[in-house]
Amino acid sequence: MASPATSSAILVVVLVATLAAGGANAATFTITNRCSFTVWPAATPVGGGTQLSPGQTWTINVPAGTSSGRVWGRTGCSFDGSGRGSCATGDCGGALSCSLSGQPPLTLAEFTIGGSQDFYDLSVIDGFNVGMSFSCSTGVTLTCRDSSCPDAYHFPNDRKTNACSGNSNYQVVFCP
Repeated sequence: MASPATSSAILVVVLVATLAAGGANAATFTITNRCSFTVWPAATPVGGGTQLSPGQTWTINVPAGTSSGRVWGRTGCSFDGSGRGSCATGDCGGALSCSLSGQPPLTLAEFTIGGSQDFYDLSVIDGFNVGMSFSCSTGVTLTCRDSSCPDAYHFPNDRKTNACSGNSNYQVVFCP
């Protein structure tokens, strides 16, 4: 049996580790549909997907340790009660809750969450399907209203990545 001093030391180590993990980088993504039509946003690797009617908002808490991901809008979707179906744009294998990236065309919000700095961008490399703005709480707002979007990557070596402070929160707006 462990001595009281050893038990106390173990408890202190567990408490310190728990507090350190709670202070690690994490981000909140608030996704809003300002379109006049329903959008089915999707997010990988955290979030999955949902249906957003005009004016609705969806919040995703991305945990510490999630290095990178994507958010995109899907249009023209129809799902059954089990979450199986399809979308005209951005479909991810016929699932409401995506675990795969969407199929083109899709406007992408991409992010990498790092230690003291995060990186984010918009991409239309895989086509354009719905207008989107993407911003972090300490950076600029990127806006893409059509396929000629000047704020988005158009080809793989484009230089459109933006930085913001670590522990930032993000806003994604469809039809800004």
